[in-house]
Amino acid sequence: MDATDATPAPDWSIQDVARFAGTTSRTLRHYDEIGLLKPSRVGSNGYRYYDGATLLQLQRILLLRELGLGLPAIAEVFRQQTDAVQALTRHLEWLAQEQERLTRQMASVRQTIETVKGGGDMVAEKMFDGFDHTQYKDEVEGRWGKDAYAKSDAWWRGLGAAGQQEWKSGAAKLGSDWIAAAGSGVSPVSPDAQDLARRHVEWLESIPGTPAAEDGGGIKGYVVGLAEMYVADARFAANYGGGPGARFVRDALLAYAEEHL
Repeated sequence: MDATDATPAPDWSIQDVARFAGTTSRTLRHYDEIGLLKPSRVGSNGYRYYDGATLLQLQRILLLRELGLGLPAIAEVFRQQTDAVQALTRHLEWLAQEQERLTRQMASVRQTIETVKGGGDMVAEKMFDGFDHTQYKDEVEGRWGKDAYAKSDAWWRGLGAAGQQEWKSGAAKLGSDWIAAAGSGVSPVSPDAQDLARRHVEWLESIPGTPAAEDGGGIKGYVVGLAEMYVADARFAANYGGGPGARFVRDALLAYAEEHL
């Protein structure tokens, strides 16, 4: 290690970083080439080395990649969020919320399995623990107003247990059809993908309180905004099989919106 003083800060070779970060040296070199992640130093032999600060930057890149963000979007995030600790703290809070929700869902599903295996009666309150739609209340109100949430909440509760289950099944079918289309290799602008986009928009229009249902003139912006959210937010991307599936859905919806909305 090339030392500049008696107690140099520790750093790691590009091969070591690739290994413990679960990525590749080629990826790290690409991040360097586009200016997203510069090594802390380059040795006389041309090898790249990374110190603690650059590892922090890499951790943020990997977290944002898991959310489905592309490299240009990540670069923009870094320009806007210069405080790495603050950004990671917000991300950690979101991960903790997701962990708690998934833990409740897992316990609910385990309970259902045990009940079915034992021939017991279902307990509705326990079956749907962790699936509470009200978890998005603040988010919906922040984006579209309290009236939008109140209307959609009243509609949802009015469906009753059977209606809610039917709606969830329909939504799950739409999601699985999207995943299948994305995995088939068809283009987002293909007839099959565009038919899915049409179904998706009709599904959005069926939910009272949303801009799609309330204001036909504003539906294009609403659909475009949601399409981008599907990619940017891992909670939504998960419905479409992760980042690649979410990007397929986004591209199909954007093409549909441009042509038909």
